[in-house]
Amino acid sequence: MTKDQRAFRDALGRFATGVTVVTGLSLDGAPVGLTVSAFSSLSISPPLVLICLDRATSALESYLDGQWFVVNVLAETQEDLASAFADVDGDRFAGLAYETWDSGCPILPNCLANLECKTEAVYPGGDHLIVVGRVTRSRWAKDGRPLLHYGSAFTGFTSKV
Repeated sequence: MTKDQRAFRDALGRFATGVTVVTGLSLDGAPVGLTVSAFSSLSISPPLVLICLDRATSALESYLDGQWFVVNVLAETQEDLASAFADVDGDRFAGLAYETWDSGCPILPNCLANLECKTEAVYPGGDHLIVVGRVTRSRWAKDGRPLLHYGSAFTGFTSKV
């Protein structure tokens, strides 16, 4: 990473984002997932969201060739889950109970929200790809506080929201 790239990355790190785990299925039907902080709502009508995936993501083809993905919005108590899905080694689903909906993609428990999405489009975005999904089903918790990513670290709110 060049000095300019590091400075740009450090500047972007001053913007707090929510933390999600995006799950899907590999081409052979195995569950895949990774921690993603580049997530945003895009449209209410139709209900669209977007995620940005690094082109170097190990399971990238699962998200590009698959037709579905799930955005699991993490609560502040789920830092261990975020870390596990950010780790490049090991079975991210080992010992993790989850449910599935229509797509068969993993729906993680105890999240602030779960959004099952059908892939609408994929656009280039530099060293990332922008994946747009149409939300076909969602669930959300009435209570809870979000896990945040700020300054290259996980954090939470310091005051009650």
